[in-house]
Amino acid sequence: MRVEKIKDEVQANDPGMGLVDAIYERRSVRGFLNKEVPQGVLNRIFEIAQKAPSNCNVQPWKVYVASGELKDKLKRKMVANVTSGVEANPDYPYRSTFENEYRKRQVDCAVALYSSMDIGRDDKEGRMRASLRNFEFFDAPYIAFIGMNPAFGTTVAIDVGMWAQTLMLTMVSFGLHSCPMGTMRNYPELVREAFQIKDDTRILFGISFGYEDVNVAANKTRTTREEISANVEFRSV
Repeated sequence: MRVEKIKDEVQANDPGMGLVDAIYERRSVRGFLNKEVPQGVLNRIFEIAQKAPSNCNVQPWKVYVASGELKDKLKRKMVANVTSGVEANPDYPYRSTFENEYRKRQVDCAVALYSSMDIGRDDKEGRMRASLRNFEFFDAPYIAFIGMNPAFGTTVAIDVGMWAQTLMLTMVSFGLHSCPMGTMRNYPELVREAFQIKDDTRILFGISFGYEDVNVAANKTRTTREEISANVEFRSV
């Protein structure tokens, strides 16, 4: 009976891309087409993401998706904050410095990105412009802000990460791409104002998404992953 129920939930127009293919295809895309996604497709993507694992099934994620005029308004306000030097005021702290092998991976990622964009190490203006692109949402037609009640703490925050991964993989299977963005936690008061958030939700991060613009130089960026021995240890005794 359970298998039949699952089959009933799968719509005839759902994509056929397998999970492994979606995992390998997913990457951070930093340039999007000005093209809307049909609302039915958006609904289906977020419906599938809702199946993500959750501790005690509490489903702690709160998601606010902006598009159109609201998205443009948020973009203008965030860019204005950055260019005028308004200090970031995140709801949740972020560790911006890394050491040892973590620092090396961070640097390698930056080198790959800036090389794709033809931005040199000493090109401060180019780097500042690349950073500002975050707050322009990389021209994505949609920006999702993901939040959680801080009372849940770190353990339940893991659920939000699993939900986000499920969402981004589902997007890939539907022909969309995304970019998870820690910078979207910088000005949470703008998000609360835009969505009239009255409860205790605090913003963790954001995800810009839409159809990829393959002509954007940043989208040529590719990073690598370590061998599993760097992160995984198997033991039987």
